[in-house]
Amino acid sequence: MESITFTALLPFIFILKPHQQFSMLKELRHDRHTVSLLTDHMVFSPKYRGKVLVGDVAMLAEAIIRKTCKELDIKIIDMSVSSDHIHLFIQYPPKYSVSFIAKRLKGRTSRILRQEFPELKKWCKKSLWAPSCYHGSVGHGWEVVENYIAGQDRKS
Repeated sequence: MESITFTALLPFIFILKPHQQFSMLKELRHDRHTVSLLTDHMVFSPKYRGKVLVGDVAMLAEAIIRKTCKELDIKIIDMSVSSDHIHLFIQYPPKYSVSFIAKRLKGRTSRILRQEFPELKKWCKKSLWAPSCYHGSVGHGWEVVENYIAGQDRKS
């Protein structure tokens, strides 16, 4: 497995939030044997709802998620990193389940963030994230979810 460093993740860090940069059209995904439009609104938080996703930790968490999604061919429609939770609105290929995606994102971010920021290891020994997360399948209500996530940026 390739080692991911902060410098390697710099291209995945955006100055503007995704909903400020572009608005993605509801495009069908055409793969070799399938046509799909699978979207999910995912929310996960650190253990004990700790307010640890601030500053460089938040920036690196967002970069890790963007890089992982790109590797898995998952399109990020919108994302918001608050101090105590992450909202992620994605379009994903049918070969992955939402539980697989959540496990991959949470596992990788936990490992890398706790390597880069040793103080997080003191706060939570084995894993950064709470074991639960929210998944909401999104059909025709894209605008509602995008507006909700955009509103999260103003609250944090």
